[in-house]
Amino acid sequence: MSYYIIIRGPLGIGKTTIAKKLAEKLHAQYLSIDEIVDAKDFRKTKASDGFISEESFVRANERIIPKVKEYLDEGTPVIIDGNFYRKNALLDLLKRLKYEHYVFTLQAPLEVCIERDKKRKKPLGKDAARVVYNKTCEFDYGIIIETEKLDVEKTLRKILRELPKSK
Repeated sequence: MSYYIIIRGPLGIGKTTIAKKLAEKLHAQYLSIDEIVDAKDFRKTKASDGFISEESFVRANERIIPKVKEYLDEGTPVIIDGNFYRKNALLDLLKRLKYEHYVFTLQAPLEVCIERDKKRKKPLGKDAARVVYNKTCEFDYGIIIETEKLDVEKTLRKILRELPKSK
């Protein structure tokens, strides 16, 4: 049986960069829950707090789960990245995917996330970074990796140290 890894954290923290490089190193498949939410137009369903609803993320989970199970059943690890700012949506995914798993929460100060966002091809902006940062940081889950002073390679090494040697 294989395993999956969730890389979560605020906008601009480096989730996608880390997740894709980790997938390369582990010969794993990469999937983005945020891309599913965007592609399926789930962003239209807002909760009372103005953010994408928990139900939308659960529906995104439903879309991603068959593919994740297919890879895992073939013995291929899966790396999933996303903000995962709805704790119940994260727990829903973990409950439905009864495979070995690891969750890493990447953290850095807001200013670092804003600066990293500015370097993207299509920055989302300071306001978006601030709002998503505050929402994502409402809870911690899994193994916390402080990335402020780490480059990509050092962050990857920290994550890899947390995985059993056979991974």
